[in-house]
Amino acid sequence: MNDIPPGLLFALIGLLIVISAFFSSSETSMMALNRYRLRHQAKSGHRGAKRAMDLLSRPDKLIGAILIGNNLVNILATAIATILFTRLYGEAGLGYATIALTLAILIFAEVTPKTIAALHPEKVAFPASVVLQPLMWLLAPFVWLVGSISNGLARLVGVEAGKESEAEHLAPEELRTVVFESGALLPTKHKGMLLNVLDLDQATVEDIMIPRNEVIGVDLDNSADAILHQLAESSYTRLPVYRGDINNVVGILHLRRAAQILRDGTEKLTSDTLKTHLDEPYFVPEATPLPTLLMNFQQKKRRMGLVVDEYGEVMGIVTLEDLLEEIVGDFTASPIPSDDEEIVAQEDDWYLVDGGTSIRDINRTLHWELPTDGPKTFNGLIMEHLESIPEGNISLYIGEYLIEIVAVSDKMITSARIRKARG
Repeated sequence: MNDIPPGLLFALIGLLIVISAFFSSSETSMMALNRYRLRHQAKSGHRGAKRAMDLLSRPDKLIGAILIGNNLVNILATAIATILFTRLYGEAGLGYATIALTLAILIFAEVTPKTIAALHPEKVAFPASVVLQPLMWLLAPFVWLVGSISNGLARLVGVEAGKESEAEHLAPEELRTVVFESGALLPTKHKGMLLNVLDLDQATVEDIMIPRNEVIGVDLDNSADAILHQLAESSYTRLPVYRGDINNVVGILHLRRAAQILRDGTEKLTSDTLKTHLDEPYFVPEATPLPTLLMNFQQKKRRMGLVVDEYGEVMGIVTLEDLLEEIVGDFTASPIPSDDEEIVAQEDDWYLVDGGTSIRDINRTLHWELPTDGPKTFNGLIMEHLESIPEGNISLYIGEYLIEIVAVSDKMITSARIRKARG
């Protein structure tokens, strides 16, 4: 070593620092790769992505090979620098070598390459994988030895090497964050739909059903003329058919079938004739999660269900359109034109809200967070807090929301004003 010219030793140290930079940048870039993007690229046939996925299938072996190579290079560079500086500066050369090599490795072999690799992991990792694959094969015995020892130590703290990490999977809330932070990569409308799909598990049939008092159906106890007039004026495609009370549901009538009866003459419209053209009613428990309802509608080829409580009483109806609107938003106009709106903006950030309005609709429209774990309607929420039907127009706070009751009937609060409390 004493016969080698100093210039050649400097060049050798420089080469070793470059190799050290390669190992450092490879480690950082491999660990910084987006696993989901990597899988997509690998499925698309990207060779670099496939190699990187193979290397990352056992991260303990990959890190072992990189660290073995990096440490060998750094130790060799340290030994050469010590010899070189000792030849040049005598005993003081040991201190000079330590300072000079520390700065060189820190700047050129650690901080700079790792920063570049962290910012552009794919540009570094994919080319590096060409070298790392054969290197892992060459260093396999050393990697196995080091890995066996390190894995044994890892087991002592409860970590099992080779098992898939929980970090490889996204929890629903983490997936929501991914969608939120997708930025311009996803159109706002599509982003909203994805978030609505993730929210389906948090809602049940009771949250979206049309309540019983708003259900329009055909009563077979009515006269033929009354039924005929109702069918002619109906704005709905399907109607529940019952006898006397909606709890006595006979079936579901599609107006297309009613038209077939009327084609033979209005005198053919009788209770018995209608009953022969009905579909079997489909009953849905009120606590059914929306994903389950969607699956059942698909399997049973249904578009409407009658919502029942634990006692078998009909609470309302739910339709496929109601369910789809939870995902895509309102996509149909109200079938009955009306000047009345459930939520009307007023001055000073007040909103006039109909008592029967769903709390979920209020939260979705106004981007609020009224509690949804209890009553499902605005009227129910107010009466739960008051524990009675108010006799006059009173005000109350529910969390950070100020509410002023506007109109009350014998049975419910028909409308109230609400706004966020001002700090």
